[in-house]
Amino acid sequence: EAIVTSEELGQDLEHVEVLQKKFEEFQTDLAAHEERVNEVNQFAGKLIQEQHPEEELIKSKQDEVNASWQRLKGLALQRQGKLFGAAEVQRFNRDVDETISWIKEKGQLMASDDFGRDLASVQALLRKHEGLERDLAALEDKVKALCAEADRLQQSHPINASQIQVKREELIANWEQIRTLAAERHARLNDSYRLQRFLADFRDLTSWVTEMKALINADELANDVAGAEALLDRHQEHKGEIDAHEDSFKSADESGQALLGAGHYASDEVKEKLTILSNERSALLELWELRRQQYEQCMDLQLFYRDTEQVDNWMSKQEAFLLNEDLGDSLDSVEALLKKHEDFEKSLSAQEEKIT
Repeated sequence: EAIVTSEELGQDLEHVEVLQKKFEEFQTDLAAHEERVNEVNQFAGKLIQEQHPEEELIKSKQDEVNASWQRLKGLALQRQGKLFGAAEVQRFNRDVDETISWIKEKGQLMASDDFGRDLASVQALLRKHEGLERDLAALEDKVKALCAEADRLQQSHPINASQIQVKREELIANWEQIRTLAAERHARLNDSYRLQRFLADFRDLTSWVTEMKALINADELANDVAGAEALLDRHQEHKGEIDAHEDSFKSADESGQALLGAGHYASDEVKEKLTILSNERSALLELWELRRQQYEQCMDLQLFYRDTEQVDNWMSKQEAFLLNEDLGDSLDSVEALLKKHEDFEKSLSAQEEKIT
């Protein structure tokens, strides 16, 4: 009876399970003694049936034994119920403690001030954070289930209701805190990603501008018309590539302006980079225009040299014609020479127009 009337219900789940194991051993022993009680009742019945002279005493003792037995069994059921209830409460406490421990462990990760140093590291941190958020989404069902279990236990175990409510509130407080941390970190990582995306685009574009400037400056002026034409064609191809990058410049500018409009923490750096990018683009276009003018001047010069050479060659040939002392020795030959001279004069007029 001392076992079944004990008020000890355990300090934690492990302790309760030890008490339950001891109680199970007691129940096994109790079941073993039930046969003994049955034997006492059978023997008492036999004595009464035989009209034993101490029949009244026998009945009194039988009733006493049966009453004690039933009382013991009733107390055993109560003790079993109390231990079961204590196990439920302690199991709830353990589950809450484990959940809070997990939340705090993840909370330390989310409290990190590492938001990435470049685009690749930010993307890696975002993937890691999204994994943590998936874990949180899965944990939300468990938190809801524990809160529902707390409500049930408070109803079924009113004596423990206040302690259960404290645990419930502790769980909810930690849950709300980590959700806030997760949202804040996600926002900071997104800010960092947008910044690093902009800086990566900035580096790509400024690097391309440097390469394009070197390419535009690489060609030397041509020494003939064909070379000058090739230079102009190649220079126009460079303009096509510059035009093809206009969307990239526009996109980078829009990204930077969006960061400034959102009051990004790196607004000063973004503003500086936008100015540099705009200046680099303008400088590239100015360089291209300057070289275009130089190449066109080179083309004009080479065309002039070619035309001059052609006129010189023509005049050298015509000078030999004019120095010819053949004046003809007959009317036909003289007329033929006159015809040639008229052709020369026409050719001279045409060359004069070219020269002037």
